Amino acid sequence: MLNNKAVLITGGTGSLGKALTSRILSNWPGIKRLVIFSRDEQKQFEMAQDYPEHLFPQIRFFIGDVRDLERIKRALKGIDYVIHAAAMKHVPIAEYNPMECVKTNINGAENIINASLDSDVQHVVALSTDKAAAPINLYGATKLASDKLFVAANNIKGDKDIKFSVVRYGNVMGSNGSVIPFFLKKRNEGILPITVESMTRFNISLEGGVDMVLHALSTAWGGEIFVPKLPSYRITDIATAIGPDCEHKVIGIRPGEKIHEEMITSSDSFFTYDLGKYYTILPQSPSWKIDEFIKHFDAKKVTEGFQYSSGDNKEWETVSSLRQLIIEHIDPQFSVNE
Repeated sequence: MLNNKAVLITGGTGSLGKALTSRILSNWPGIKRLVIFSRDEQKQFEMAQDYPEHLFPQIRFFIGDVRDLERIKRALKGIDYVIHAAAMKHVPIAEYNPMECVKTNINGAENIINASLDSDVQHVVALSTDKAAAPINLYGATKLASDKLFVAANNIKGDKDIKFSVVRYGNVMGSNGSVIPFFLKKRNEGILPITVESMTRFNISLEGGVDMVLHALSTAWGGEIFVPKLPSYRITDIATAIGPDCEHKVIGIRPGEKIHEEMITSSDSFFTYDLGKYYTILPQSPSWKIDEFIKHFDAKKVTEGFQYSSGDNKEWETVSSLRQLIIEHIDPQFSVNE
């Protein structure tokens, strides 16, 4: 799929960007060019040590910010596919610095769209978050706006051969700033801070996130929001899995946090289809025929009022399964004494 193609990843030095880079270079050694677009020079320098030019001549490191339209246009010269992973994502920081979040997550999305429309890009896949479904915090609201922009971009492409699609998923296990690495660091202090005991979250591995992006790149018709079927976990089970001997101190919910996350709301159910491994929320006014889409993917419409929440999920991680996942995906040397 990507051999002889040029791919650009915004936010390419982040956890998912690095996982995508590893998978792409491994599976498609014939890729023409892989551009890592991000604004942190130190992270680019560190990542470049893992991909020396004499071994990976395809990879390019491009300093830039999605807020800078002209820089994006320069970076997209000759690019076929864009994976848009750049975002300001820390909920409390976004609450305290709202316009900075808007500039990156909304204005940045619009810049990616406009620059792609003015180039030869064939497909843009934008990363979303469960916090974009019925958002109560600014981060989620900006990502909902971003999702809407990317879906609507398919309506303004004219006769240009380009598609825009979105992938939406829950907490990425082990990603920067997520709860598991945080608890792994805090357990040595003997206290794990828990917001509220009833809190739940969806869980996806970095590899699962990569799978979703590549699935969208290979199958999207344009305008879909892809949602994976994921297990949930209870925050108390994460704490028990990591620090069974630690005090689990309830500190209260943080600004902008939900107790349970949603990826599909009941209002989305009118446009949501079950594709087997994934759900997809279809655009209300697609540029293709829904009947043909349903037939091609054997898509099944979900029931009216269906919603997908981490709190009433049918599949759950356990303390033992979480420990195994930590060993497999985060720390092979992880262990606990009970």
